Amino acid sequence: MNHAHRLLLPCSLALLAACSSQPNTSVSVEEKQLGDCPMQLHAGQTLNVALPSNPTTGFRWEVVEAAPGILRSLGPEVYMTPEDAGLVGAGGQSTWRYQAYQTGEGRLLMQYRRPWEADVAPAKTIDCAISVR
Repeated sequence: MNHAHRLLLPCSLALLAACSSQPNTSVSVEEKQLGDCPMQLHAGQTLNVALPSNPTTGFRWEVVEAAPGILRSLGPEVYMTPEDAGLVGAGGQSTWRYQAYQTGEGRLLMQYRRPWEADVAPAKTIDCAISVR
């Protein structure tokens, strides 16, 4: 019995070390964090991208390129306004979800613009290199 107790501690520590080395299953980023590129993900991780948005002004985030071949969309854009805004036309947040499903390199390119203004430069651009290991 005493021998089993001596093995319990090293085995427990090894199990904890193995669990702590596993990557988070979900990575969430906001606009300010997307400047810290390139972004490294592990296959199987979910990437949540949350950006401030105000479609009442006509501006929308357009996903120009979402690392094809390494990221898979998990659904359409989801727009939410804060419950406490209380103002008509107040901005909110747009969120996209992707799964890193295959190793490789790509880029996430998004532009904040009015879709009907084709000859006008975007108000904001996000261009982030993505690496999936």
